[in-house]
Amino acid sequence: MEAEEAKAKLTAAKEKFGREIHVFETSAASSSQTEESITEETDEFFEFTAEDYYRIMNAKKEDKVLKTRKLKEAEQAARRSRITKTVIRVRFPDNHTLEATFHPSETVQSLVDLLTKVVAQPELPFYIYTTPPKKQIKDTSQDFYSAGFVPGAIVYFSYNMPKADDASDAKSGPFLQEEIMSLKGLELLTKHAEPVESAPETIPEASPPVVQEKKPAEKKPVKPKWLKL
Repeated sequence: MEAEEAKAKLTAAKEKFGREIHVFETSAASSSQTEESITEETDEFFEFTAEDYYRIMNAKKEDKVLKTRKLKEAEQAARRSRITKTVIRVRFPDNHTLEATFHPSETVQSLVDLLTKVVAQPELPFYIYTTPPKKQIKDTSQDFYSAGFVPGAIVYFSYNMPKADDASDAKSGPFLQEEIMSLKGLELLTKHAEPVESAPETIPEASPPVVQEKKPAEKKPVKPKWLKL
């Protein structure tokens, strides 16, 4: 029953925000490992074809040839067309992470728009950045592919408030709305509830009966009638 409710909540959030959303908590120790895993390209995003094989085999030869701009653009367009989604994780100062799925052709502004809808205090100015080194993302008009956020990336959230202001409450959290925080850990419940298909029992085939070949009966020599001893 819990799994069904969890699935219903995740589905409702997807319909409301137009994309898959998950919330989970991460420890500081596992942040580096998580960042490596989210940026690693996997077979889920790429399909290795015969064309790719020949391209790799001829890579050394192609490097010696000056590629035209049109050829480079064609290769980049082909590479983009094979990537269907990118997973962006936004990490907040309280170690909560918001995970959302985007299309690589969407702009970074779509991520900013989503954060405006889910943060606890959307009226406060904020910015997102990558690290290390810390670099604020200012150009939100570029798509995720151009920003280097494909097939996935981790960005960090921070309120853009001067230190002189009394913003201790804002910096301490919570950073996400209660409705979004209620999605925390629901993905695990749905995964655990999925039935595990057991392998069908194999019934050993009965070996065919061994048929013993009958040897032909040996004929006793018959004495001809004309032979008299």
